[in-house]
Amino acid sequence: MRPTRRGPAALLVSLGLLAAACSGGGPAGPADAPATTAAPATTAGGSAPPSTAGAASAVAFRAARVRLVQVASLQQPVAMTVRPGDDATYVAEQTGRVRAIRRGRADPDPVLDVSDQIVAGGEQGLLGLAFSPDGRFLYVDFTDRNGDTHVTEFAMRGRRADPGSERLLLQVDQPFANHNGGQLAFGPDRRLYVALGDGGGAGDPNGNGQSLGTLLGKILRIDPRPAGGRPYRIPAGNPFAGRAGARPEIWDYGLRNPWRFSFDSATGDLWIGDVGQNLWEEVNHEPAGSGGRNYGWDRREGTHRFEGDRPAGEVDPVIEYGHDRGACTVIGGAVYHGRGVPGLRGAYLYGDYCAGWVAAARLAGGKVAEQRDLGVNVPQLSSFGTGPDGELYALSLTGPLYRLAAA
Repeated sequence: MRPTRRGPAALLVSLGLLAAACSGGGPAGPADAPATTAAPATTAGGSAPPSTAGAASAVAFRAARVRLVQVASLQQPVAMTVRPGDDATYVAEQTGRVRAIRRGRADPDPVLDVSDQIVAGGEQGLLGLAFSPDGRFLYVDFTDRNGDTHVTEFAMRGRRADPGSERLLLQVDQPFANHNGGQLAFGPDRRLYVALGDGGGAGDPNGNGQSLGTLLGKILRIDPRPAGGRPYRIPAGNPFAGRAGARPEIWDYGLRNPWRFSFDSATGDLWIGDVGQNLWEEVNHEPAGSGGRNYGWDRREGTHRFEGDRPAGEVDPVIEYGHDRGACTVIGGAVYHGRGVPGLRGAYLYGDYCAGWVAAARLAGGKVAEQRDLGVNVPQLSSFGTGPDGELYALSLTGPLYRLAAA
């Protein structure tokens, strides 16, 4: 039986967006998020490309200092992207609007407003956005008034998305109100990648993470602009296309709630921040083009046994940390290739929603060689994004959009 859904008049509970993702319980209140903590000190082994390992020297990495520069203030920002050929930064607000930031100011008129189509609160609402590689189309991921996931396309007309051009690519029934994923991104192959959580509830009660017969608990790969009027096409090379009983859209599986993933702009590698259950958070690293991976949920939480035996071929995370010192929910970031903080070039930056710290990890020899707390704190850290200037930005669910700058 599907649980009762909240109606459109439901109270907006912003504090629960991500904190609730790390357990089967309800939204966290303000007391659940300490003001500041240190970043994790331990990591799990994993693979990393040599170019990432050598991109930031150990000395420069340790010496790098950062500060937060507030760029804008928005309403519950949860995702950020850029549009090819455009100097604006585009931000999704959980409440249903896409906003453009130009020269440090938010445009007063939204690029898109889908607030009348969604339920926003907890882990629901407008959750992700991406532009096509040519900038002609905007794709958004949101939960509708029944709580189900929509991936929808809009044609851009100048600086605005045309509401009349709305085209539904994908609709996925969500059995519970949490673990909706939401990340959208075009990969180096110009295909659209879509993150979906395991459908919610505690401990993946429907076994979706390990099932290839459902889209839940997966990262998908589709071609959103097919010929012949179809919603999307299955790209050549999808690892499970043609396998009996498997959904051909699937790129990776065994994920609990891959809230944020990113592609390394230099190597094409995929980095996935997968939100844990009650004890462990993880970041997975995937060399470019090597889909078909099983990241273990719900047999494993990070590198630890959760339910049942370790699945054959399961890939361990490259970074793992526990729920100590106030941590609760990993926020996947990006590999830094900006100019503002040279010592961090080639390092992977990520953070935690409850603790608010931002950390950088340097990889060498296929493992995390070193990581450090960058000494800044973002209350209710919801996402990261790379701007048109190549610099890294951090979003706070309380409103601010920050740029990470050299201290």
